[in-house]
Amino acid sequence: MAYDGTDFVGFQRQPDGHGRTVQGELEAALAKVCGVRCTVIGAGRTDAGVHATGQVVAFDVEWRHSLDALQRALNATLPDDIAMNALAVCESDFHPRYSAKSRTYEYTAYVSAVRRPMLRRFAWQLERRPDLDAMNEAARMLIGVHDFAAFGSPPSGRPEESTVREVLRAGWQDLGDCLRFTIEANAFLFRMVRRIVMALVRVGWHEYPPEEIGRILEHKDAQRVKGLAPACGLCLVEVKY
Repeated sequence: MAYDGTDFVGFQRQPDGHGRTVQGELEAALAKVCGVRCTVIGAGRTDAGVHATGQVVAFDVEWRHSLDALQRALNATLPDDIAMNALAVCESDFHPRYSAKSRTYEYTAYVSAVRRPMLRRFAWQLERRPDLDAMNEAARMLIGVHDFAAFGSPPSGRPEESTVREVLRAGWQDLGDCLRFTIEANAFLFRMVRRIVMALVRVGWHEYPPEEIGRILEHKDAQRVKGLAPACGLCLVEVKY
């Protein structure tokens, strides 16, 4: 499924029921279309303002018609900022989160002294151009198995949960109008990508050298990571199984 996360407080339904969530909207649509309430499970618990083009979800409903008919019915019922791209029948033990081998996020920024309103929902405005070579040198230090405690916290919120993750690829591309960071890992910590992006942009602005990323990983010192890249530039683009 895909969604514009701008007007959501995140993917996951909130315990207090407050705030608009992707999970809540999809569960409401399923209840209306299928006539029964069910729980939707997602591959990634995207944060407030974060988008997706490749989110994967699972739900269990009774449906006597074709999958195409269910897809059309859901898309006719869902709000305009959510779309169901494809549906398939899965095995009973399939879990979107725990069955996943990797997830890929993209972060988009653009360089301009003047804001560009058409990009404001989907990209971070950088008023000065960063050094992409330095950023990619730093990004290579993220690849492999590391403790990313300095860059995020466990999604469960339990401090005893491991913060070790394996990053499979990470790098920036110059797309002309925009700069795009792509990162693939077996799993991510809460706000991990946005903290990494901020740290890499600071490297690109020569606020500290590329090897500082290695030192941050080694010392697990969250105090060295100053700031958080805006949510608007982040998008979950693929989940592999």
